[in-house]
Amino acid sequence: MEKISQFVARLFLGQIFLLSGIFKISGYEGTQGYMDAMGVPGMLLPLVILLEAGGGLAIIAGWQTKLVSIALAAFTVVAAVIFHNNFSDQMQMIMFMKNIAIAGGLILLAIHGAGGYSLDSRRNVS
Repeated sequence: MEKISQFVARLFLGQIFLLSGIFKISGYEGTQGYMDAMGVPGMLLPLVILLEAGGGLAIIAGWQTKLVSIALAAFTVVAAVIFHNNFSDQMQMIMFMKNIAIAGGLILLAIHGAGGYSLDSRRNVS
């Protein structure tokens, strides 16, 4: 049951990044414009998509979990500070706190590792 729970936890954490990266591809111009409007160069969007989609897949698969978790946690906190800093808007405050909670889960994943049913655990067996 522990291995299944660890996989489900990674799936829950990874899917938000995977889907966010995929949705940014289909709404590329709009996302790029939003980034520019918030003071973030839109030319960074391909890197954001790669980090989100690739990082999400890596978390789900349990590959390089500690490194990817740290990268995604840092990215998530930076995104919260840049894009969700208007605390007078309750929705933005909730989005900020969601990002902080996700970063907390990623930090735990970085500390404890991928657990069972992961590529990391298969590599450590040999």
